Amino acid sequence: MHDDRRLVEERLARMLTTRIAPAKYAGSVPLEIEVWHVPDEPVPAAEALAADFEPFAVGQRWGAPWSTSWFRVRGGIPAEWRGKRVEAVIDLGFSGAQAGFQAEALAHDLDGRPIKGIAPCNDHVPLTGDAVGLLIEAAANPDVLAGGMQPTPMGDKETAGKDPLYVFTAADVRLLDEDVWHLRTDMEVLSQLMHELSTSDPRRHDILRALERALDAIDVADISGTAQAARAELTDVLARPAHASAHTLSAVGHAHIDSAWLWPQRETIRKTARTFATVTALAQEYPEFIFACSQAQQYAWIKEHQPVIFERIAAAVKSGQWAPVGGMWVESDANLPGGEALARQLVHGKRFFLDEFGYECEEVWLPDSFGYTAAFPQLARLAGARWFLTQKMSWNQTNKMPHHTFWWEGIDGTRVFTHLPPVDTYNSEFSGKEMAYAVANYLEKGRGTTSLVPFGYGDGGGGPTREMLERARRLKDLEGTAKVVIEKPNEFFEKAHAEYPDAPVWSGEMYLELHRATYTSQARTKAGNRRSEHLLREAELWAATAAVGGDYEYPHEAFDRLWKVVLLHQFHDILPGSSIAWVHREAEATYAAVAAELNAITDSALASLAGEGQNSLVFNTSPRERLEVVDDVVTAVPASGAAQVSGVDVTQVEVTARSLDNGLVRVLLDDNGLLTSVVANGREVLAGPGNLLQLHPDLPNFWDAWDIDAHYKRRHTDLTDADSITVLRSGVEGAIEVVRSFGSSRITQVIGVRAGSRRVDVRTEIDWHESEKILKAAFPIDVHADRSTAEIQFGHVHRPTHTNTSWDAARFEIYAHRWVHVAEPGYGVAVLNDSTYGHDISRTTSATGTTTTTVRLSLVRAPRCPDPHADQGKHVLTYALLPDASIADAVAEGYALNLPVRQVPGGEAPAPLVSVDGDAVVVEAVKLAADRSGDVVVRLYEALGGRASAVVSTSFPVSSAAVTDLLERPLADAEITPEGIAVALRPFQIVTLRLRR
Repeated sequence: MHDDRRLVEERLARMLTTRIAPAKYAGSVPLEIEVWHVPDEPVPAAEALAADFEPFAVGQRWGAPWSTSWFRVRGGIPAEWRGKRVEAVIDLGFSGAQAGFQAEALAHDLDGRPIKGIAPCNDHVPLTGDAVGLLIEAAANPDVLAGGMQPTPMGDKETAGKDPLYVFTAADVRLLDEDVWHLRTDMEVLSQLMHELSTSDPRRHDILRALERALDAIDVADISGTAQAARAELTDVLARPAHASAHTLSAVGHAHIDSAWLWPQRETIRKTARTFATVTALAQEYPEFIFACSQAQQYAWIKEHQPVIFERIAAAVKSGQWAPVGGMWVESDANLPGGEALARQLVHGKRFFLDEFGYECEEVWLPDSFGYTAAFPQLARLAGARWFLTQKMSWNQTNKMPHHTFWWEGIDGTRVFTHLPPVDTYNSEFSGKEMAYAVANYLEKGRGTTSLVPFGYGDGGGGPTREMLERARRLKDLEGTAKVVIEKPNEFFEKAHAEYPDAPVWSGEMYLELHRATYTSQARTKAGNRRSEHLLREAELWAATAAVGGDYEYPHEAFDRLWKVVLLHQFHDILPGSSIAWVHREAEATYAAVAAELNAITDSALASLAGEGQNSLVFNTSPRERLEVVDDVVTAVPASGAAQVSGVDVTQVEVTARSLDNGLVRVLLDDNGLLTSVVANGREVLAGPGNLLQLHPDLPNFWDAWDIDAHYKRRHTDLTDADSITVLRSGVEGAIEVVRSFGSSRITQVIGVRAGSRRVDVRTEIDWHESEKILKAAFPIDVHADRSTAEIQFGHVHRPTHTNTSWDAARFEIYAHRWVHVAEPGYGVAVLNDSTYGHDISRTTSATGTTTTTVRLSLVRAPRCPDPHADQGKHVLTYALLPDASIADAVAEGYALNLPVRQVPGGEAPAPLVSVDGDAVVVEAVKLAADRSGDVVVRLYEALGGRASAVVSTSFPVSSAAVTDLLERPLADAEITPEGIAVALRPFQIVTLRLRR
């Protein structure tokens, strides 16, 4: 017999598309439509209920970009349909884009109570009774990337225009033909499975013939009447069980909702409402359904704005159909937030779930963040998490991660059991292709038998659909494919760990070989985050000191609220700079408001501490003692403490037209303002012109705001010409100003040296008006460094400066926090910054064998999508060169650069609330306990990568001391000695102490 498989497949495809799918509904009755177009920003349902509606009809245009329209639809249900599966179908003008990236809506009853979301592939609202009455809040969100990675005005309400985007397509009451609907699902599942099976597999041919018989059973003139007969032909092939050795896919409903991305935060609030309403409605229909949801911030929004939906969530959590996961305030970026910020992500997230649901998350859930700091395993375990989930590492451009289930080891040696789902998506739809790919891709075959599949529409929300759950039912135990079991993520992790306890170990950071430009894009957003983190540190320290030492009232509520604002903006499309213009415009305004409030708290606390008097007091938030210039004298200020301004005998800075010299460091400039020599301790630091600004073209292959691709290095322009070079001052501070113009931009840099310091500061103001370019600042350093060292959260990591392997070569752009350090035995140099994260570090060797290690900072970019004006305008930042520097020096000066001293008039300088001896142990945070007991909480860590012992002294008597987890819950007693609290730390260990007064 000739091979007719192709003909059967073609027949099946046409029947599904043109006959069976359209027969899903057995009848349709149009609804009456009225509309009220909201004049400006969205309003609650109560306001819409009181509005004046006007007639509206199918086929009319509606919805200027980012606008809201409330539709009221009403009508009757035919008597013969009652008791059957009847639903309202609303089509707002959906296009081919998936749920979450175009118009979407939330359906309410006529009392304003939410029912479920409306989106592509989920456009129905179940109906009961004999009449229809719905109030529909429709959002005319534009598909920002509809034209691809191209500049668009659609990313901001202020530039998107007023022309309607959508044509209202349908508002009907329809009768669902369940036989036809189920037939379509049967055929789709079997067809997709068949196409993934080998042509030599007998199972493929069994399915093909069963589908052929089902097609033969269908009367195209009576799809509804023959659907049952067609389904009967498929019963046998759907009933055959999976092989005993079949892989098990542990499935959980999911709806990754970016807390801002191609939409502003206000729209995310509504996206969560639509999705969560849909999910809780779906849970009532499918008792086996379980939904996993992270990001406490989104729950908090729902609690505030949609209390009815929040009650439904709480009920689903209690019944076991809803699993809070992740234990973080948002799914933050996992590289750029500071150490204390990542700790607070876990603290605030876990506390919310404990307070609201009595539920303790045991996993960190970060499927979409752009790489993962090596500090995370320790933080996760200190927050009580046992598991870690990521998906994004499957996006690597060059090297495939070697495991899907593994132990991830952090810089301190802590390990956390980790899973990277081999399905390579957190938005699975249970297609046959996905199921086959998950099994084929799974790297632990022969050792593990199970992997995780998060299913549901995501990024823009939407979540699982009933069709996905129907497919899951058919795939539960089906020959030829993996078994599917719907369960909570922690149940999956328990099973995966039990069968594979000796999983391999991945040590160190998980560097994503993609999206490297997120270390640099939207520099003002990054600066706002960095400064907010340090302002929070200051305010907490001085408020705690004032509260313990006097009658100052510690502002618990303000700190809780402000931390949550900062944590929200660390979401993995805000802080990385990959959101639309609207998001970053609002972020800048928010950071300014946060700074104003935190400065006011700090000023109030310092005034309380300083008391009355005419002395000039200097307060140092840094964890290291320092010399600073105040009132034209150099003053020594203790760590986390204060001192009265008094001169320290140091050599003044001598300044000429082209030099600065304070006896510790001598800096020479050429006639273009470039650093030609930096000498400290008799050794030249530079191997070429320093502080050389270099301009590269920067057009990545695809993801504009996200990516910097290696080809950018092949072309650059050195910005050597100076408009002017001016001596500004000498004495206790020396400064020379260099101004450069290029293209449409201008850079003003003040190169400064202070008396008593080796640090060479470069205060930089950039008036930036370039497009698709990246600006770098280069320091060629005369050291032979085979690796660089970069500060990360609670420690540092080493990265090769060579490209021996593809893994090394892929790290052509790296991130660092306050400093990077390059060294050869006996001598090192640090490059510090106050808001820059992106760096590249390379090594070259001359013909004579001289090695140069070049450190470059990535100062600013100019991507055009999704924000066509990203980074345009003014930037103010500082970076610095620290010669003859150890790691301890880099740590101390990194804090000093980011934590300027504060000067306050008053009486006597108060003693530090908390101090630690030695260079290795650093105090990261000092605050009062969250439970308002008045206990003092101190978080510290070992910063140099070795073992350390230290004594924590306090200015107050301590009655008891405990080592706690991040949530301030006791783990063990701490040792109190006559000198203070004794601590012993392993390399990079984080310790939280709770001290009772």
